[in-house]
Amino acid sequence: MTKTAERRPVAHPPVPPPPAPAPAGRRRRRLADQARAYGFLLGGLFCFALFSWYPAIRAVVISFQRYTPGSPPEWVGTANFTRVLDDPEFADAWRNTLTFTLLALLIGFAIPFVLALVLNELRHAKAYFRVVVYLPVMIPPVVSALLWKWFYDPGAGLANEALRFLHLPTSNWTNGTDTALVSLVLVATWANMGGTVLIYLAALQSIPGELYEAAELDGANLLQRVRHVTIPQTRFVILMLMLLQIIATMQVFTEPFVITGGGPENSTVTVLYLIYKYAFLYNDFGGACALSVMLLVLLGAFSALYLRLTRTEGDT
Repeated sequence: MTKTAERRPVAHPPVPPPPAPAPAGRRRRRLADQARAYGFLLGGLFCFALFSWYPAIRAVVISFQRYTPGSPPEWVGTANFTRVLDDPEFADAWRNTLTFTLLALLIGFAIPFVLALVLNELRHAKAYFRVVVYLPVMIPPVVSALLWKWFYDPGAGLANEALRFLHLPTSNWTNGTDTALVSLVLVATWANMGGTVLIYLAALQSIPGELYEAAELDGANLLQRVRHVTIPQTRFVILMLMLLQIIATMQVFTEPFVITGGGPENSTVTVLYLIYKYAFLYNDFGGACALSVMLLVLLGAFSALYLRLTRTEGDT
């Protein structure tokens, strides 16, 4: 009886790895990937340069020229800035714009935060109320302004009809020099608060629930929880939205243009509306660009502050 020989596995030689590409091949592949990436970006960069940077640079150049359509531009230095500064409407426009911004911060900054707090405490129909709050943002600005123009009509407007029904004195709303600007602030607040409410709501929902539980165990009531927990935890979002609101409200144009036309007695003429008047009513593009450059410098300062704060928060 022969002993069966044990079979041993046949050892195969290891498969050699594929040869590494030559340095020249890797370089060509890297350059091809970069060229493809920049090719995708080229369209966006071209549109951004054409519709953003070129008009801004062109406006700065025209601000130092006497420029009217159909005639060659003439270099006048700072004469446009001097003429704009001497215009009586200049002081009215800046005063109205700053007053509008201040009122928007007092009225339009607190209301979205309070609404976000209310929505955050709801237990039912929260999605429905989110849609209701955000609905004005989806309405075109001109349509919204026309709707409020009818609402503010001193004769048959819904606002005065409601006051008459409640046996309260009526108001001139946008027809009175002392009420027109406040009325426009209410329009802007109603039309733009939806996005702010959702941002606040997202910030509130990111606060750890343990902080509220600890505050409740310490006997804190609702106002104390808001003061000592909610506001400190959302202070960065509050500051960012405040800066963005300042930048946005200083560019208000639609409401004065559609509802009041700058009146009554220039009480609602804003800087952006005055720029429109210089360009399309006075046919003075040099003065319009000079005023635009002034506004650009001021808003650039707020934008730089916004970028500085966001970068600082990102680094921390």
